[in-house]
Amino acid sequence: MSQVVLTGFLRCRTLEEADRVSLLLPEHVRLTRAEAGCLSFEVFRSMADPACFAVREVFRDRAAFEAHQRRAAGSVWGRATRGIPRDYRISGV
Repeated sequence: MSQVVLTGFLRCRTLEEADRVSLLLPEHVRLTRAEAGCLSFEVFRSMADPACFAVREVFRDRAAFEAHQRRAAGSVWGRATRGIPRDYRISGV
């Protein structure tokens, strides 16, 4: 089985939206890192463009990645960020 790696950007439309993301992010990161199969999960707010967040996720395999996607979609994070544009590349799926 190969690892699944997601890299890219979460691109908020306003600084207010980005500030809301920042408030929700610590709990989302904590919950994701605690998931079985999560090998790495990093999200950083850009200093050059504070409405943009760089994202890098590594999961053990496709099953772990898909479990994360399901959990995140139904979470407070998932509901609050559902409409925010994402520019992600996923390998290993």
